Amino acid sequence: MQIACIFFDGAVPRSESDEYVEIVNVGDAPQALEGWRLLDIADGSPEFVFPEHLLGAGESIRVYTDEVHEEWGGFSFERATAIWNNDTDDPDTAGLYDQAGELVSTNGYPPGCQ
Repeated sequence: MQIACIFFDGAVPRSESDEYVEIVNVGDAPQALEGWRLLDIADGSPEFVFPEHLLGAGESIRVYTDEVHEEWGGFSFERATAIWNNDTDDPDTAGLYDQAGELVSTNGYPPGCQ
């Protein structure tokens, strides 16, 4: 499992509800995500805890700030304000933790998602 990128500068004014973190299963087997956590480790919050979900090998999902896109898994922090700092001189870092609480991937920006 790996954080592929962070789309940190959303197009929705003020709330940037369309920001997201994209996560990809780089392994060769499906991965159950229930209990995994995604965290803005630069700020210590917010935190998203994954519900039951099986991510196939090579597949990607996105966790949005405050939008739900079923085609990307339907995951959202459900936060009314932006999460990811747009200042590329002082960017945030996202961390992905497994069910045991082990940090398995981090990513910052730029470049962000294309």
